[in-house]
Amino acid sequence: QLASTLQAIRTPSRSEAGLQLLMAYYNQLCFLDARFVAPPGNLGPLFHWYDSLTGVPAQQRALAFEKGSVLFNIGALHTQIGARQDRSCPEGTRRAIEAFERAAGAFSLLRENFSRAPSPDMSPASLSMLEQLMTAQAQECIFEGLLLPSPEAPRDCLAQLHLAQEAAQVAAQYRRVHRTVSQPAVRDYVPFPWTTLVRVKAEYFCALAHYHAAVALCDSPATAEADSPALQQAFLGLAATSEPWGAVLPQGPEERRKLGKAHLRRSVLGQEEALRLHAVGRALRRVDLLQAVLAQALQRSLAKYSELDREDDFLETAEAPDIQPKTQQKPEIRVPSFSTVKVTDIFHRLGPLSVFSVKNCWRLVGPVHVTRGEAGFGLTLRGDAPVLIAAVIPGGPAAAAGLREGDYIVSLNGQPCKWWRHAEVVAQLKGVGDEGASLQVVTLLPRAEPPSTAQHRPALGVLLRNQKECGWETPAAARVSPRPFLGWSRKAKRGKTRG
Repeated sequence: QLASTLQAIRTPSRSEAGLQLLMAYYNQLCFLDARFVAPPGNLGPLFHWYDSLTGVPAQQRALAFEKGSVLFNIGALHTQIGARQDRSCPEGTRRAIEAFERAAGAFSLLRENFSRAPSPDMSPASLSMLEQLMTAQAQECIFEGLLLPSPEAPRDCLAQLHLAQEAAQVAAQYRRVHRTVSQPAVRDYVPFPWTTLVRVKAEYFCALAHYHAAVALCDSPATAEADSPALQQAFLGLAATSEPWGAVLPQGPEERRKLGKAHLRRSVLGQEEALRLHAVGRALRRVDLLQAVLAQALQRSLAKYSELDREDDFLETAEAPDIQPKTQQKPEIRVPSFSTVKVTDIFHRLGPLSVFSVKNCWRLVGPVHVTRGEAGFGLTLRGDAPVLIAAVIPGGPAAAAGLREGDYIVSLNGQPCKWWRHAEVVAQLKGVGDEGASLQVVTLLPRAEPPSTAQHRPALGVLLRNQKECGWETPAAARVSPRPFLGWSRKAKRGKTRG
């Protein structure tokens, strides 16, 4: 069953079904990690993956490496789903935003919980860059959603000022990504077209911010609207500096024209720079659609600038202030919720993880024969799956048979009962006649007292290690070398494990 799932995840569909498949496989890996200690030395299974950008192979015998690679592919699949959405409608834009947010969450989870990556794409620097890139793309989709035509959406001065700040926010996000990409730890690994495209987008959206600021100033009435407190407040937050235009929204047509012209000049310069960067990149030059978008934006700004330009205007256009980035909807880092994907543990028959996991040392006792006395079997039961012997009456039949408080009943009259509920075990014991019952129990041992093979036979064959649903530690036995490349780590306050 695990092999068939592994085969299926090699080519997951770019849809929710593909995500469900990857997350189901990840949950199965968590079950394996929680149940079994990895074999020592080179006896474990070999996991083989390829770097997502360079194609260089990487392999380890650590289960944590497989979990990390699957988590990386979950993030990558979210990006493909987001890119395929139709962002010309509100629903498609919403789905794209959510997909990029979930991609950022997957890369964030991977960055926070893995160390000593075996390949460059899973290094902390690369994962941080990918997280920032996904956040920037989500912010871009938010801006695109605001541009969609809607009967309720106003296009007055206030709305244009908000669009200017939203575009500036997108530009700021891409500038942040570019700073990260330019770091030595990432610069030599990330493909050059990525770096160029990030710069192109930063220039493009910065130019859009100035264009919308100019439209707000020049295409809106300069009458009573300018006295609106909301409009004045928006204008105060528009510019990163109040110079040279002051902190009051210009009300006169000529003042608005001059300030709008200054913003349009910066818009034209920014879009020309975006086109220049596009032409420099050999790979980007083949993307005709991108060039068409940049050229269209430039022509729009030039046309608007021509409307405001006058033959008798010999004064030099002053420099427009920077647009202050601001957004009304920040992208949310959505960490994958693996609990939403329900899977059946393929080793379900071994018993509940609360007992049969790597955190517990135990020994199997029995079968022992217990006869019914005048007061019953002389024991008290509690809990479900497995049922716990909560108390043993001294001198009673259970005590005479060697049963102890704290034992778990795993077999009753030859029937496995690890998953039985309390009522089922009680009903079976009540139905036993004078011949008594045959029980097998599991006794938990302290971690410092390993079970002796001379005293018992291990039902599972190995000690089991505990792990919660998505725990973050790699067992020491999973090492491929004295210092493996990759390992789960807990919170910083506990320190990182050594793989």
